[in-house]
Amino acid sequence: MAEVTLKDVALASGCSIATVSRVLAGTRPVGVETARTVREAAERLGYRPNHVARALRSRSTGTVGLVLPQITNPFFPSLVRELEHALHAEGRAVLLADCDDDPATEAARIGAFLGRQVDALLLIPVDERRSREAVASAAAQVPLVLLDRGCGPGVADSVAVDNAAGMALVLDHLAATGRRRPCFVGAAGTASAAVERRAAYEAGAAALDPEAPGRVELGDFSVEWGRAAVDRVWPSRPDALICANDLIAAGALQRLRQLGADVPGEVAVTGFDDIPLAGLADPALTTVRQPVGELAAEAARLLSRRPSTTEPGPRRTVRLAPHLVVRASSAPAGASSAHRPGDLRA
Repeated sequence: MAEVTLKDVALASGCSIATVSRVLAGTRPVGVETARTVREAAERLGYRPNHVARALRSRSTGTVGLVLPQITNPFFPSLVRELEHALHAEGRAVLLADCDDDPATEAARIGAFLGRQVDALLLIPVDERRSREAVASAAAQVPLVLLDRGCGPGVADSVAVDNAAGMALVLDHLAATGRRRPCFVGAAGTASAAVERRAAYEAGAAALDPEAPGRVELGDFSVEWGRAAVDRVWPSRPDALICANDLIAAGALQRLRQLGADVPGEVAVTGFDDIPLAGLADPALTTVRQPVGELAAEAARLLSRRPSTTEPGPRRTVRLAPHLVVRASSAPAGASSAHRPGDLRA
């Protein structure tokens, strides 16, 4: 079948090609009756817009490139889902790339998206320092928003949970339940989320025990590291393992169960992110819930507020409030509570 064109719709509706274009693109207001006639003709003929041709005319592809550190982290698919919904509502399509936690691959993926002339970029950077050059270069070319992690001040717009507030919620909860010998199990490197969570622990843990800030074990954001970390710290019998994400916490819970430890009787375990696995763990995991829907909505808003790179303006930073979800890994079965600090924005 021959492709149905704007000219065909114009002939069928009795309107000019310019009017048909305005109606179907929604670029200018058109009378209600005229718009109805055009849309009925387009539907009757089976007209489908040619996005390639439209992109050539408008120099806008309607696409946003999304670069992730590693899609296998269960937190990221839930964020991708919310981002896709938020951007689809604005008529934008999402192109996804996974860089397998490698800054060089990340830079190549960013370059590939720019070569495809995406309208904007969303990025969860692999590393605050090693990702900075590629991110700064891209942010000078297209609107770019960093999610969940940053690359230092002034590099690009960013939106993330308030990691310090989340860690404070965990420490306050553990103090209230009588824990006094916590240990932090986190990730090495300079990814901003890892650094911020570790720094917040070190700053606040002294209120439980003057020696607590020094009880830190660093590996990566994985179940395997959570298991290995338990073998390293369990001989000193901490009464709380504060894990930098839920994957680490899941591994820690598994290994503690294998060792016959009583959770939460002997040791409490907490995570961060509230991925679906957290509620299914045994025992169910106390964790800091990230507001994924709000993260996606704020990212879309920041992109829409930066329509042009010719006038970059100041970089904007949004920090969203976390929510502590208390489950059985740190409290008696059936106990639950929630704490919500106010949003902090800069």
